[in-house]
Amino acid sequence: MSMLKEFKEFAMRGNVIDLAVGVVIGGAFGKIVTSLVDQIVMPPIGALTGGIDFSDMKWVLKPADNSNPAHKVAEVAIGYGAFINTLIQFIIIAFAIFLLVKAINRLTRRQEAAPAPPAPDVVLLTEIRDLLKTRQ
Repeated sequence: MSMLKEFKEFAMRGNVIDLAVGVVIGGAFGKIVTSLVDQIVMPPIGALTGGIDFSDMKWVLKPADNSNPAHKVAEVAIGYGAFINTLIQFIIIAFAIFLLVKAINRLTRRQEAAPAPPAPDVVLLTEIRDLLKTRQ
């Protein structure tokens, strides 16, 4: 199974334990991932796109009006750049959780796949059978 297909199945599964793991790990690594995205991932992307800083990107619906000091109007804007940063952070966290759960599942499958050693009675009966075959 390809990793991308397995990741898609993981992301679409409604398992409560997977959700709990995602919440715990997402909360624990949230600041690390935020720093990774803001200081390591986004600067090269910004350089490739001509120095654009995604966190400052916004669509201004109503500009600020500071012409009258007694009646200041704040800017109304949709900050889609911050949304892009948050989306990248989510993808990194989800992929890290996916790798963790994949490793746990691999260990679980190995433990289940290990065959149980044969019972001493079976070994003894097998030896007796083999001895009887050689006497004939």
